[in-house]
Amino acid sequence: MQARGRACPPSCIAEEDLPPTEPQPTGRPGQLSLVEPAPGQAREQAPEHARGADTVAVPLQPRRAEAAPRRRARVHWSRWAALVVLLCIVAASTYWALLPPSVAVVRPHRGPAVQAVYATGTVEPSVMVPISPRSTARLVELKVDEGSVVKKGQLLARLENDDLRRAIEVAEAEERYAKAQLDRQEQLVERGVAARSAYDRARADWEKARATRERVEAEMRFLDLVTPADGTIIRRDGEIGQMIGANQTVLWLSCCAPLRISAEVDEEDIAQVRPGQEALIRADAFPGEVFHGTVQSITPKGDPVARTYRVRISLPPDTPLMIGMTAETNIVLRKNDNALLLPAGAVQQDTVWRVEDGRVSAQRVTIGAKGASEVEILSGIAEGDRIVAAPKPGLKDGQSVRPVEAAAGR
Repeated sequence: MQARGRACPPSCIAEEDLPPTEPQPTGRPGQLSLVEPAPGQAREQAPEHARGADTVAVPLQPRRAEAAPRRRARVHWSRWAALVVLLCIVAASTYWALLPPSVAVVRPHRGPAVQAVYATGTVEPSVMVPISPRSTARLVELKVDEGSVVKKGQLLARLENDDLRRAIEVAEAEERYAKAQLDRQEQLVERGVAARSAYDRARADWEKARATRERVEAEMRFLDLVTPADGTIIRRDGEIGQMIGANQTVLWLSCCAPLRISAEVDEEDIAQVRPGQEALIRADAFPGEVFHGTVQSITPKGDPVARTYRVRISLPPDTPLMIGMTAETNIVLRKNDNALLLPAGAVQQDTVWRVEDGRVSAQRVTIGAKGASEVEILSGIAEGDRIVAAPKPGLKDGQSVRPVEAAAGR
């Protein structure tokens, strides 16, 4: 029950009626407020669990009124920066588009030039003789091999001749009998006992028997393979025990002349080739070496399928080239040790582009010797001219260009 007209001391307030988070006031009743502290007395610090979060650890959020102008300023400067970059790109593109195109230019230079006809060929002997039997027989003996140097009349190989040897014995016996009959008839004729016709018949039989023997002996000699001249055996195509047919080549003999090259020349170039012209020869077996030869002859009939003509090029006796080697030949048509040269890419259809005062002009030239990298210029330009090294399609006469010097011959 609540008392009227009197103050209730703090001790009379029930503990459960106080807020759980507020501390109990101390001092005399009626002098202190339940909320405010006494003057000069510090407010008691709230318990740790009743305090708010630490304001130092949590960053303060900027006010909206201050953040908006800053954001607008950043967007403004970003737009200006992008506009400046775009203007720079457009200006640079316009500048490069308006500039004349750059071209590499070279100056003609002096050097050696050789006009030649190119051809490929094979090294072969000037004279190559096949050696073969005239009848079929078995090869029983070989006295030489490839690379052997032989003399005229030397025995090279022998074929089996047992049958012919026996045939010779038979022919010799028949010849002896026929000779005896001839002698007998000669005595009878001298005595007058026999007729002259009988003697003539006996003489014919003897001559027939003698011819038969000589024929068989010749056939047997044909089975002995003998060299017909001095030379070198360059190939052997038979083995001992092999049956060799009639006219089948057993040995090849190179003789009587030095080696040569048989080269095939295109029909477009054959009209410029003449006997006596110098030929420069290269072979894969001797890299980096150049051999010299001379055009010996030109076959009058060409190959209608390959459209080439065969040219014989003679070699010196001491050449290291061997029979059967493939050779690349350049038949020299004309040689100039002080020719005016330009890179091959600078000449297009007998025309070059000359640069004068920053402009190009087409100039017709006369071409001499042509090489893989350089071309000889006979007329049309001078040594000090600046020539476009590699003209691009679409280049026009009088067009402005920016010349860039380049080394000649590149």
